[in-house]
Amino acid sequence: MFYLLELLIKFKFKSVKAIKISEFARWLDEEGLRKPLIIDARSGEEYAVSHIKSAQHIDVDNLNLVELREVTLDTPIVVYCSVGYRSAIVSQKLSSAGYQNVFNLNGGIFQWANQGYPIFQNQHQVEIVHPYNSIWGKLLKSK
Repeated sequence: MFYLLELLIKFKFKSVKAIKISEFARWLDEEGLRKPLIIDARSGEEYAVSHIKSAQHIDVDNLNLVELREVTLDTPIVVYCSVGYRSAIVSQKLSSAGYQNVFNLNGGIFQWANQGYPIFQNQHQVEIVHPYNSIWGKLLKSK
């Protein structure tokens, strides 16, 4: 199912650069590399349940780039949501605003969690991801 979603997102958002989960995880672990700004493009309710460590929440429905006014245009940015669709919208808007190193996380937090990478609520590691809804939640592996 994730493969089909990935194809749909690539087709609809042709100009959006994607990054694979494994590449993103290596980037975060690699010493000496400039770390990306991580943006969570889900709802506030979803973000409150869990998110990728150090991710900043941004409201996809009321995207206000003023919140990013102190972020330089060459800052690497990785955007994610549940599966990658909402984050592709935000990635496209950021790129259109002049940000040069914007990446959409393939598979979003669902694939991140499914592959065993850590998720957090505040500063504490947790096991739960907000399912978005009952249909999309079926894409999450149960623990």
